[in-house]
Amino acid sequence: PGPGLPFLPGCAIKDPTKTSFHRPQTLDFKNGYAFSRLPREGVGGDTLFANQLSQDELDDLCTKGATLTYGQVKRSAPSRFTPAFVAYDKKVLKFDAYFMEEVPISAEEHYRIRQVGLYYYLEDDSMCIIEPKVKNSGLLQGKLMRRHRVPKNEHGDYYHWKDLNLGIDLTIYGRTYRLVNCDSFTKVFLESQGIVVNPPEELITDPYTEKHRTPAPKRIVPAGPDPFRQFLAYDTKVLRFYAIWDDTNCDFGDHHPCIIHYFLADDTVEVREVHKRNDGRDPFPVLMRRQRLPKIFVDKNKNFPSCVLEITDHEVQEWYSPKDFAIGKTVTLLGRTFLIYDCDKFTQDFYREKYGITDFQPLDVNKKPLEKVPQVIPPYNGFGIPEDSLQNCLSLFPKPPRKDIIKMLENNLKVLRYQVALESPVPEDKNRRFILSYFLSDDTIGIYEPPVRNSGILGGKYLKRTKVTKPGSTPENPIYYEPSDFTIGSTIEVFGHRFIITDADEYVLNYLERNAESFPAATVQSIRDHFLPRKVVVETTSSGIPRKDLDELIVEVQKELKLQEPFNTRQFHEAFHHFDKEGSGFLDKTRFLNICDRFNVPSSTILLKKVRWKGCCACG
Repeated sequence: PGPGLPFLPGCAIKDPTKTSFHRPQTLDFKNGYAFSRLPREGVGGDTLFANQLSQDELDDLCTKGATLTYGQVKRSAPSRFTPAFVAYDKKVLKFDAYFMEEVPISAEEHYRIRQVGLYYYLEDDSMCIIEPKVKNSGLLQGKLMRRHRVPKNEHGDYYHWKDLNLGIDLTIYGRTYRLVNCDSFTKVFLESQGIVVNPPEELITDPYTEKHRTPAPKRIVPAGPDPFRQFLAYDTKVLRFYAIWDDTNCDFGDHHPCIIHYFLADDTVEVREVHKRNDGRDPFPVLMRRQRLPKIFVDKNKNFPSCVLEITDHEVQEWYSPKDFAIGKTVTLLGRTFLIYDCDKFTQDFYREKYGITDFQPLDVNKKPLEKVPQVIPPYNGFGIPEDSLQNCLSLFPKPPRKDIIKMLENNLKVLRYQVALESPVPEDKNRRFILSYFLSDDTIGIYEPPVRNSGILGGKYLKRTKVTKPGSTPENPIYYEPSDFTIGSTIEVFGHRFIITDADEYVLNYLERNAESFPAATVQSIRDHFLPRKVVVETTSSGIPRKDLDELIVEVQKELKLQEPFNTRQFHEAFHHFDKEGSGFLDKTRFLNICDRFNVPSSTILLKKVRWKGCCACG
């Protein structure tokens, strides 16, 4: 009803917007047990206001009755409703029972007693029957009937706990169960419900099982010789010998390690071959199957066939016995000769007790290691590089030598180029010039000859890219040319051809100066001295002197020198370098005139003035 209206018919207002009318959940589970709790919200999710009355006041209001004379009569509070699946949660009645099963196909038993346990679940009135499993019983045991409500009759009734008691027959699905006993909880529950529990009965056991459970009478062993005495005394007792089968007299023969087993129970012998990993033999473990092996045959008639299917006792005079096996003996088994060199501890104890043998020193049958023949590397034949040719001597399938990948990545596309001249007694080779390229990525050398027109020599690739060894190095320890070996004026021998380095690329100087700590100082200084005159000319050209005037002065000096007698140009250059100790490329007038007088070179006063003037302009 709305606010201020009594709760009477016609005063209630129904909310048309409300669509949810579900009741709140009052049942819950905690630690696997079901319990009931007070609702936290009203019907349809409405908010419940806090109760301001105590539980006793609420009980009084529930039990208050209308009276006019004697006042209100107090009644006891009604018990709280608890559903059955909460009140009887995890409460089970357990009965011990058995049933009789016919056995029509056995001559030893006509029926079989099978003991079961009948479980009745109070929470939903369901039942299940479980038979304890017996090992090696041959029966399908375990849960015989799954948990469900069991029908009682054809009218649709189901079995109830009121129908269960001790000493009664319970027919379920055509099989009659006899209830003989129950547990304490079941007995207390039935008595609390007013049911008189019958006295328990004895659980009947299966007569066939009891018959076979009784111990069999012991067999009296006769005092005389018994054919089974040996089997009973030595069953599972085996003598083990370690032997070597020598098969070297056959083609591709070898020494085969074997194990000889002698079974004391029936005097049979078995030989097993010991295989090792990658020994190249077929993996057949048994060399000779377990059998009695003849030692001496009876003299037989010559007409008797030598090949028979089976060997009987009449054809054998003596069989192999334990006394025929010992350490150091050689035994012949079916045509194979075995040398026994050791045995196990059980075999030693057996021979010590029965035959009094105490010496069990094993023989040394290990092969002496073969002397390793040193590998002789043949001399280098000149084809390819020595490392590549050496792989043919180390492996049947040669592999290419390993490369330094890090070095190849760091020095990729880095090439040092030099101009070399061929040192040859042939006059036509004196004017030939070559480009020698040194590849820093793999230390290889390639030589290329620039083609010269009308020279009569085809230019092109002179040496393909390969490693070049120094003279005097051996194939076992080859020493290859390095960048530190290339200096101006040095001689490089490449497969019998001698080359003289006459010039280098400017990149060579820059690379050597950047990595000066990795190369000798003489190599760096040689390249630096070679590039110093070019550097002076470049500086002079860039200093402001016109190129045309400088070229005209050079032409006049050359004409003046041509008019004189020929002189040693090499010594003239060495004298200039000797007096230019600072390496600046310049000399003063006094020293220049002294050098000219020393080599008898007449000097013109006009030219000297021009040279001096140009030099002053260059110096700035």
